Amino acid sequence: MDETTSTPGRHSQRAGAPPYGTHDRRSGSRRRRIALLTASGLVALLAWNTVVVSTKTAGATGQQIVRVPGGDLHVVQDGPANAPAVVLLHGLAGSTRWWDPVLPALRDLHVIRIDLLGHGESAKPANGYSIAEHAARVGAVLDQLGVRRATVVGHSTGGAVATSLAEQRHELVTGLALIDTGPRVDAFLGESFVAKLMTTPVAAQLLWRLRTESAIRTALSTAFTREVQIPDQLVADVRRVTYRSLTATDEASTAYLTERPIPDRAARLDLPTLVIFGSADRRWQPSSAEDYRRVPRARIEILDGVGHTPMYEDPGTTGALLHQFAIG
Repeated sequence: MDETTSTPGRHSQRAGAPPYGTHDRRSGSRRRRIALLTASGLVALLAWNTVVVSTKTAGATGQQIVRVPGGDLHVVQDGPANAPAVVLLHGLAGSTRWWDPVLPALRDLHVIRIDLLGHGESAKPANGYSIAEHAARVGAVLDQLGVRRATVVGHSTGGAVATSLAEQRHELVTGLALIDTGPRVDAFLGESFVAKLMTTPVAAQLLWRLRTESAIRTALSTAFTREVQIPDQLVADVRRVTYRSLTATDEASTAYLTERPIPDRAARLDLPTLVIFGSADRRWQPSSAEDYRRVPRARIEILDGVGHTPMYEDPGTTGALLHQFAIG
């Protein structure tokens, strides 16, 4: 029988041909090399495409949930990613939306708005609401976003968080802006809606769960002196806040001010500081803004006829002041 002739049930093999299996191994090896080269080409193409997309994407616009120890935080970014970074921190029962009116003035900056723990779309655990913990989470978010230096702005209680962040991460904060942030505990005007709730320990949580839109709008009204139409979204964001998140953050703010007034803390930081205060603030004594004069590098701006929330009552002036401060 010719050696090249196959026999049923047996594999044929030419004389001088490599042993059975060698050809298959070589073919398999060639296929793997081709697959590897193809995969490498695809990876290179994807990498090139990523670079192109990143180059074409001028802004950092978008919202996301950033996972950090203690509770995930909702973050919204706007503006060019390579521009100076400005971090905006809302006050008690607020959210990222409290900054909406000043965004046009900051459009050429990298604006980072964060819902503090227990607020807005961020997580709402039972614990973790001290001012230092709030600040540490903000720092962790900025680390994940790759932000190394930033101007940090805080409204009311958010100003305490901003100050605490500067205390913890002095290398991160290039400037501190405080908007109607009460300097000391005794500068507060009367009992807050939160305080009134807390004086009814048995019914407090029930009252909070049963709060009506009218009750929320009444509570929010003290945040404004000029005529402002309170957006429905601000009311909705108050509804998101749990009783625990609200009262724990309020208590933490009081504890932070009691331990040391914010002007004393800011003076130790030796950072450029901008203080914006409404001359008709209904929550904090407007005259208490003078306490910040003992901060060596502070600039104090009193907005005439404006209440506790300059971002809504005078967004043009407030936005311009923040922009000027951020670009130095």
